[in-house]
Amino acid sequence: MTLFKDTVDSLWQVVLIGLLFGAGLPALFALGIRILSLGSVPSADGSGVVRTPAAWIAGLACFAVVVVAIVAGILFIMKDFLAHDFGIHIF
Repeated sequence: MTLFKDTVDSLWQVVLIGLLFGAGLPALFALGIRILSLGSVPSADGSGVVRTPAAWIAGLACFAVVVVAIVAGILFIMKDFLAHDFGIHIF
């Protein structure tokens, strides 16, 4: 029974991380694109569009979270290489 409990405990963690990084980051990126497009209003002279500051900030925040998650993932994968070759201990 302990083996089953440990397996189920590990399984839900893998599923959660898979959903977060596998579907969550692309969804957050798409949300940032959508926020930027919804915050666009035509300019007064009709030459283009102007984004509202709130949409600009919210869109950039979504993109920043995605970039930070990608960089953290790459550093997590490279942690042993960085520690062994350069003496940089991350995580």
